[in-house]
Amino acid sequence: MAKTVKNPPRILIAATQSGSGKTTITCGILALLKKRGLKVQGYKTGPDYIDPTYLSIAAGQQVHNLDTWLLDKETMTSLFAKHASKSDITVVEGVMGLYDGGKNGISSTAEISKLLKIPVILVIDVKAMGESAAAIALGFKEYDKNVNLAGVILNKVGSEKHKEMICEALEKLNIKVYGVIHRNPEMAITERHLGLLPAQENDNKKQIEIICNSVEKSIDIEGLIALSKTTQSIEAEEHKTTNEKKIKLAVAKDEAFSFYYAESQAELENAGAEITYFSPLHDKKLPQADGIIFGGGFPEMFAKQLSENIEMKNEIINATNKNIPIIAECGGFMYLTKSIANFDGETFQMCGIIPAISFMTNKLKRMGYVKAESLNDNLLTTKGKVMNGHEFHFSAITPDNEKTFPYAYEFTGNCGVGEKYKGGYAKDNIIASYLHIHFAGNKEAVKRFIEKCEKNKTK
Repeated sequence: MAKTVKNPPRILIAATQSGSGKTTITCGILALLKKRGLKVQGYKTGPDYIDPTYLSIAAGQQVHNLDTWLLDKETMTSLFAKHASKSDITVVEGVMGLYDGGKNGISSTAEISKLLKIPVILVIDVKAMGESAAAIALGFKEYDKNVNLAGVILNKVGSEKHKEMICEALEKLNIKVYGVIHRNPEMAITERHLGLLPAQENDNKKQIEIICNSVEKSIDIEGLIALSKTTQSIEAEEHKTTNEKKIKLAVAKDEAFSFYYAESQAELENAGAEITYFSPLHDKKLPQADGIIFGGGFPEMFAKQLSENIEMKNEIINATNKNIPIIAECGGFMYLTKSIANFDGETFQMCGIIPAISFMTNKLKRMGYVKAESLNDNLLTTKGKVMNGHEFHFSAITPDNEKTFPYAYEFTGNCGVGEKYKGGYAKDNIIASYLHIHFAGNKEAVKRFIEKCEKNKTK
């Protein structure tokens, strides 16, 4: 594909570590820019599904993920330019701490800031520290001088005296302060075991308004706008699309199943899928479909309601009997098993299509980037093929029969150099596992899935 030169105004909000308040502050900045009449495009670094829902509400349009493990660098740059070039200003939220990512800094905020030539604003939680905040800022600035660390935002400042102490120390180092946010418990967003409470379950618009008002009083928004225009050009491949539709695809989407990348869905549509969304929680019938996808989410939080929707479970069983191809990720994987036991140990009957049970654990079971090698031919790949993905779950699966269970993949953790283990389920028309992939980074898998759906449709 031909490359074009793009230079959209852009900034990146990073942090020293997780929990510093970067999602809240990024939401406030996006909402404030929108309030000023600018068309603003948001992005989230890394594989997170939940943070982008809040950022999308704040920005007033869909936020996308930037990830160099799930996507190759060229595809990620193209995805970034596709949307950023249509906006007045782009704001990217980082992941964890500025230099945190996979092994050797894969998909870290720092790596993406350098690839996309974005100036970085570092959020520092200064609660319980004084001039040490300046030392932290200097350390982050000096650690990798190829990162354009342009300034800081101080979060959770206790008083005017506290503010003056830190700002004076930063001034001596010639590090610019773009904002000082005082402690305000009203700005906090409710959390759950996988991170923030999903926006679908929160009074999010009111929350974003509170955050926006606080940020408006505390941030040098004109300074950030000016900074966004100091960037260098990047080269990106042009995005080609097609309107040809080959199959009808039903995608589960509600409070229980909400983990999807917008550009993943766009890749399916570009490959020929006409997508219709449905709710395993609320609907009684499946839409007409040549293929079905169940994404991740929180089925454990809605297990009773899912269990009681017998009509929908029967619809899915009937679809399986017709060999309609089904992809299920993480929460979707759990939904297709025989039952889910929630955090309280209560067990609820699920679809029973996969001969296994699923249950919640009291600690994080898996988290991080993985390589997944297919153990057999399945809906997405052929035996021996390897895909990049990530896992993040507090649950586990126990097969009825370990010896005969048709595992889908052999996983290798830590970006392909760590522990090896089998996981997932692949048989006939089903591929299900804890693996999250991005279809824009797996175009061959998309093509194969669409072809399988077409073939079964013809039958």
